[in-house]
Amino acid sequence: MTKQTNIMIVFDIDGVIRDVSGSYRRALADTVEHFTHQAYRPTDVDIDHLKSEGIWNNDWEGSQELIYRYFVSQGKNREELALNYEDIVVYFQSRYRGTDPVNWNGYICNEPLLLQASYLETLTQVGIGWGFFSGATRGSASYILERRLGLKSPVLIAMEDAPGKPDPTGLFATIDLLENGAEKKQTVIYVGDTVADMHTVEKARSLDNSRTWVGVGVLPPHVQTTGERRDAYTETLINAGAKVVFSNVQELTPEEILGWEIFAK
Repeated sequence: MTKQTNIMIVFDIDGVIRDVSGSYRRALADTVEHFTHQAYRPTDVDIDHLKSEGIWNNDWEGSQELIYRYFVSQGKNREELALNYEDIVVYFQSRYRGTDPVNWNGYICNEPLLLQASYLETLTQVGIGWGFFSGATRGSASYILERRLGLKSPVLIAMEDAPGKPDPTGLFATIDLLENGAEKKQTVIYVGDTVADMHTVEKARSLDNSRTWVGVGVLPPHVQTTGERRDAYTETLINAGAKVVFSNVQELTPEEILGWEIFAK
């Protein structure tokens, strides 16, 4: 295979690198249930519908929004609800990270990996640069990348480093770190599992037309339980701008990428 030096891949983490259906999404459902006094627990479909709006990438904010919507559905006004965002965050983290701030013991400890470090090595071997841009906190992202995958100081832009998606600021920052003053990479592939991820690519393209921007969708495990959900989610990602949608990120092989029309010689 001819070595390529003009391509970089930036990966989202949740739903792409790790399965968060039993962690982030479970913590979100727990949080909504807690703050609605056990009256409402959102289903996976409820959460998917929220995220399909393209603006709820932050699960703390998503939790708050679903709590608001429940009470509004019961005839209350948002203005009269005394929701404390910090309380929501603290409760969410107590479920996700756990009760021990040093040795985490929450849902994060049991997240299945969706990618192996050897896959990233195959990208490196053909000269494809790679890094991560995620709405997860730096602690959570580093936990999975360094402790679980064994990566050494990977390029990462996390929640604390940039505005939330679909704002592309964090994507641009990841690219800057990857290039580190070296020759400009002409093609940027961003791999994500949500509408917000695909919209991030669209916004990046609108601000910088000097590169080729490619959005690649990945189906998170929780939508692959039935053909109907799988097809509907695939259509949602494509409609949001995905060039292609895979069942697993490792299907995005160097051979697949170099076979795309944009690289045809």
